[in-house]
Order: sequence, then C-alpha cells, then structure tokens
Amino acid sequence: MKILSTILPIFFVILLGWAFHQRGFIPQEFLGPSNRLVYYLAIPAMIFRSIARATLTTQFDIRVVLTSMMAVLVVFGLAWFAAGFVRVVRTGQRGTFVQSTFHGNIGYIALAIAFYALGNEGLARTSIIAGFVMILQNLLAIFILQYYSDNAAIKGKASLVFIKILGNPIILASVAGILVSLLGIPIPKVMDQTIEIIGGLALPLALLIIGASLSFDMVRLRIGSVLSASIVKLIVLPGLGFIGFRFLGLSAQDYLPGLLLLATPTATITVVMAHEIDGDMDFAAATVSVSTLLSAITFSLWLKLSGMI
Repeated sequence: MKILSTILPIFFVILLGWAFHQRGFIPQEFLGPSNRLVYYLAIPAMIFRSIARATLTTQFDIRVVLTSMMAVLVVFGLAWFAAGFVRVVRTGQRGTFVQSTFHGNIGYIALAIAFYALGNEGLARTSIIAGFVMILQNLLAIFILQYYSDNAAIKGKASLVFIKILGNPIILASVAGILVSLLGIPIPKVMDQTIEIIGGLALPLALLIIGASLSFDMVRLRIGSVLSASIVKLIVLPGLGFIGFRFLGLSAQDYLPGLLLLATPTATITVVMAHEIDGDMDFAAATVSVSTLLSAITFSLWLKLSGMI
C-alpha cells in the first residue's frame, strides 16, 4: 500500500500533463520555456540545497556509485553487441536503440521518485550518485551515436555536445552542493529560503512536462524494438544493479537511491541527442513514452523487492 501511495500520485501527475496537453491547456509553445526553467533553475536549486544540507560522510557510499556505474557499462556493452544481431532493430536505429537501454531520466523522474519515496535524505543520496551516473551515461550516448553515424560532420557535433555535458546544470549543482557540504560553508537563511522556494517548482512542473511530452504516434511502427529497449532499461539494468548491491551485502536504505536511478525510464534528452548526433528521433520519442508508462509498474516492482512495503 505504501508503494502504491508513493508511485501512483507521481504517474497521475504525469498523465495529467498528457491530458492537459491533449486538451490544449499545456500548449506546445509552453513546453520549451518551462523545460528550460526546470532544467536550468528549479532542479539545480533543489539538488544543490539537498546536498549542501547533507552530511556526506554518512550519506555517500562509493560502493553504490561504482556498482551503479558498472551496471550501466555492462548494459551498454550487451545492448551494443545485441544491436547488430536482433532483427527487430533496424540499421538506422542501432545507435538510438543502444542509448535508450541505459540513458535514464534521472533529472526529472528519478529525483521525484527518490524524494517522495525516500524523503529529503534519500533525495540527497540520490543526487550525489546522479552526478556520477549522468556523466557516464551522457558520454556513452555520445560515443554510440557517433559510432553508428555515417555523417562525417558528426564528429565535430559530438564534441560540442560533450562540452555541453561539462556544463550540465544538474551536474554543476551536485558538485557545488558537495563542496559546500564538505567545506562546511554556511548558507544565509534568506538565500536558503530563496533556493527552497525555487526548488519547490522542480518536481511538480517536471512531471507535468514529462506527461505533456509523451507521444505514441510512432510506437506501432516500432513496437518490437521499442519494447525490447524498454525491457532492458526497466528490468535488465536495475536487475544487474540489484544483484550487485545484494552481493555486496548493502542494506536497502543504502542501495535504494542507486537502484532508483537505474530503474528510470529512457530520458527525454535521448530525442535531442538523436537529433544532434544523427540518430532516430522517432524511435527515441516512442521509447521514452512507452518506458515512462511501463515504469509505473517496474518502479513498484523494484521497491517491493527491496522490501519497501
């Protein structure tokens, strides 16, 4: 019951965003500016505050970070190998297929699940791990899209995207929060409350944007490969992490932030990266939509297996 009361409201808000978009209450023109507001301001503010107020000596576990990153690397390798042999994956889809199996929606969905399921402390733990995982998955995404591209100019484009990753506001906010926490830098009350108000915009607005961005027009034409990528992203990737966490003897309290990151549906930024680095935008959009809906079930599954009842 606790799982349902945590997961269902999050996905109800996502579906509300989809319904509002279909009815015209959230027009397409609103999505771009609101997405930039969330991505560049609200979420970084929320992450910075949660980490800066955390005690990193007790809330940071390198074993969770390394296991999470190893699971991403293993799935990347398996998906890359399989992409050349699985018949449902077309030649032009291979780079985007591989990216969709490991590139999760950390900034929007994972942090929301972490906050509502694990509270402020869980959000801080998740945000710290997220900084490492986001860098890895973005670098791997650039590599695989570039690898499968036939466009000679893509190499230069990929370097530009790499520079953007280094300036990723979520990663920068995580690093800044870690430094403030480690150095014990006090945050004035006025500034702290201002950041708290701005950060309060992040999760509800992000979930509405995710819902409004869902698109199912291309799913029917790519159903086999889309479902394959979604299953790997939602079941295989977190499954590998879960096995690794349990093998190390970690408690659910310690590994749940990492597991939630691995269990996220395919990131919406995969569509942008597919456009920038010669991938299949339609396939990416279809996988984002399908995996997002299916993740309502799989998130509940992983929380149940972890003992959160």
